[in-house]
Amino acid sequence: MNVAMEDKFTRRNKIHPKKFDLMAGCASIVMMFTAFTSAYIVRQAAGNWLEFSLPTMFTYSTVVIILSSIALQGSYYSFRKGNPALYKGLLLMALAFGFAFVVMQYMGWQEMAEVLGISMGRNPSGDFIYVISGVHAAHVLGGIAVLLVAIIQAFALKYKVTEKRKLRFEMSLIYWHFVGVLWIYLILFFTFQR
Repeated sequence: MNVAMEDKFTRRNKIHPKKFDLMAGCASIVMMFTAFTSAYIVRQAAGNWLEFSLPTMFTYSTVVIILSSIALQGSYYSFRKGNPALYKGLLLMALAFGFAFVVMQYMGWQEMAEVLGISMGRNPSGDFIYVISGVHAAHVLGGIAVLLVAIIQAFALKYKVTEKRKLRFEMSLIYWHFVGVLWIYLILFFTFQR
């Protein structure tokens, strides 16, 4: 293998520094939620713990965030394959599902307070659900901001697949899939800890 081919091969297999930064950030978020869920388990064993069913809206929001990830993945695929109309449409759909997820989280909190009678400050079990799901929703809002920027660029700039645009899209995709998988982990955790 000559030097030029070896250099090309090496560059191709290295992770982009911006992607590495994003993944390091995601790792720190994982550590934070690991701490939250560990504290949940420890506090649950300490007593004074109210058992209740999760709001049904949390289940629906799980489906919505999965659909959002699928739409964004389809948008990326369409972007790469030269279908700008589908790329833009699926990007808008991913954003709409993202907003729907946050609204459904809020509705889940309302269900906890009004239907289940679990308001903030009433019992540690409810407080953990509010805090953990609320911090997750804040991360989703960060992802929504990224999607809004992607949509502005999609409609404002002439369609062209460049390495810079591809990298931005891939980073948006990584983060969006990350918050989706994180929510699936959280909903499973809450379900099996009951």
